[in-house]
Amino acid sequence: MTVDTLSAPHWRSRLKHEWLLLLFVALTIVLACIDPQPLARYQRWLQLPTLSGLLGLLIAIQGIRDSGLVQRMAGAMVARIHSLRGVGLLLVSMTAVLSTVLTNDVSLFLIVPLTVAIGSMSNLPVLRMAVLEALAVNAGSTLSPIGNPQNLLIWQHAQVPFLSFVGTMLPAASVMFVLVAALTWLWLPKDRVELQAEQLDGHDVSISLALLSLVSLALMVLMMEHGHAPLGALLLVLPFAMFSWRSLIRIDWLLMATFAAIFLGLGHFATLPIVDHALGNIDFNQPLAVYLGGIVSSQLISNVPATVLLLDRAPNAMALAVAVNVGGFGVVIGSLANLIALRLARQPHGMRLFHAVSIPFLLVCAPLVYLMALLLG
Repeated sequence: MTVDTLSAPHWRSRLKHEWLLLLFVALTIVLACIDPQPLARYQRWLQLPTLSGLLGLLIAIQGIRDSGLVQRMAGAMVARIHSLRGVGLLLVSMTAVLSTVLTNDVSLFLIVPLTVAIGSMSNLPVLRMAVLEALAVNAGSTLSPIGNPQNLLIWQHAQVPFLSFVGTMLPAASVMFVLVAALTWLWLPKDRVELQAEQLDGHDVSISLALLSLVSLALMVLMMEHGHAPLGALLLVLPFAMFSWRSLIRIDWLLMATFAAIFLGLGHFATLPIVDHALGNIDFNQPLAVYLGGIVSSQLISNVPATVLLLDRAPNAMALAVAVNVGGFGVVIGSLANLIALRLARQPHGMRLFHAVSIPFLLVCAPLVYLMALLLG
């Protein structure tokens, strides 16, 4: 990375294209002016543990990328699978399965860089795959109580056994994944994988950086699981600053800023009296009200804040779980995993294509999941 890429004009140029960041910075400022709150509330809305976890994952994955390991793995994969649809279905399935045990964001941090590496050495359409993997991670993480933050919140609130939670979510998750798999098959070209030999053979692996990064990834996941994400991020920053400072520079710091702005803006918005009044007029004893309320609120404030907002209002916590997971489809902030997938892919016009696919996907998926719930009683 050259000095020019760190210059002020470079960052100003990048900011012009960060419309989501600018939108939520503006929302945060406007709300702070019209409804000022104590500093402690802003600190709570900022969700420092979540941001620390994101930073730690970004550091570890950037190190894996820089080591050349993911490129080597990509080469080994595409050398054995000969159709684009086959590669696509494998990646989508891996994304969904991993998200049930490693959470949705960790799954994306592992699979999307692999996808980008495969795309760099073949004719795999990377942006299409990033969109499909964002949909797949929402489908897969729906099944597990530990698959995403909203499920973890509801699982702890409802106090249901692990397997009971899985059994309740299985019909919805099955519908979602079947739709994602069908879309993958129909949307990807029928073509065979075309390899670029110079890309396939041209990646050396830095064993030391790969080991440091893999250990860092495992450490970060472990620290997040035990509620020590800030300490975990600090433990990663120090060795990377000493042994691979270029990896720290290459981290997507604007993604960190975007998440911070989203947390502040949406956290404040959800506490406004007008929002509380609007929710008070809804009868959440009606299953359809819970379902539509969870989906619509997820589109407006993302599914994790929507879960926090509705959890004490919805008498059926598991019905709310289905709703907010379905609400992860649609607009990009429906689930912040969507934003992670697009940023990791680093493809132009990602938002445009994502919404062109994800919004129709929601409009098809939502009634099918609800119909499935009615059929199963």
